[in-house]
Amino acid sequence: MAKSVIKTSAASDPMVERLRAALGQHAFTEQKMFGGTCFMLNGNMLIGTSKRGLLVRVGKAAHAEAATRPHARPMEMGGRSMEGYVHVAPEGTATETDLAGWLDRALTFVETLPPKSKPAKVAKRHT
Repeated sequence: MAKSVIKTSAASDPMVERLRAALGQHAFTEQKMFGGTCFMLNGNMLIGTSKRGLLVRVGKAAHAEAATRPHARPMEMGGRSMEGYVHVAPEGTATETDLAGWLDRALTFVETLPPKSKPAKVAKRHT
């Protein structure tokens, strides 16, 4: 399967490059979200970058355990906890083994989700 990669003129983020390499043969897409780059698998968010670390989708069942791991905490957005997602500080992804562990957690959950199909765009009516 071909990978769909969105390139920008901005300086390359080393974490984006590391994630591309770690995802290897997985068919993924990239999308700008949350101030960084999110990697999508079958239309479902898998993992994302930010200036403060990594956003990892682990699912609700694995959330509590993942949030107790070193350098991880529950993900918050707008003061609200996002159950099923954890934020991992850069220290938690310093080695390729660390990064692979977080990516495996995300893949374990996201691969159980049904593919998302893009909704058809509805043309705006002018009256």
